[in-house]
Amino acid sequence: MSIGGFTLSYLLFTLLHFSQFVLAITVCALYGVELDRARKANVDGDSKWIYAEVVGGLSALTAILYCIPYILRFAAVWVWNLILFILWIVLFGIFGKMYINENPEGNHDIQRMRNAVWVVLANAILWLVSFLANFGYWWTHRDRRSRFTSRAKV
Repeated sequence: MSIGGFTLSYLLFTLLHFSQFVLAITVCALYGVELDRARKANVDGDSKWIYAEVVGGLSALTAILYCIPYILRFAAVWVWNLILFILWIVLFGIFGKMYINENPEGNHDIQRMRNAVWVVLANAILWLVSFLANFGYWWTHRDRRSRFTSRAKV
């Protein structure tokens, strides 16, 4: 099926990557507030927040690159998606342990961080979906050759 010259799978992948981009930028903004606060106080940024910014930046850059047509045909795409999924799950574990059970008691900073944890989880789920979809795409479109001579396409 083709819509406006693009296949339906390309449009769905583009929608998925746009959602990943938006959530990655959101995470960068939410955790960047804490890094900016530390910078203004002349304190080194905590490595947890720097890790969150790096993962968000890598994800945003990757999502933008994936919107280029035909880049998803490379075999390493699903491997990179798996790596990004693992990075997001680690980020969720770090901040989830810190903020999920925390009672904000009217503190807007803690409430913002609790909300950020759920945005991180949503992004991790999107990268898992992306990994599974790209792996399925690669598996069904990989170059299949005969077993013994590797000359004939099967």
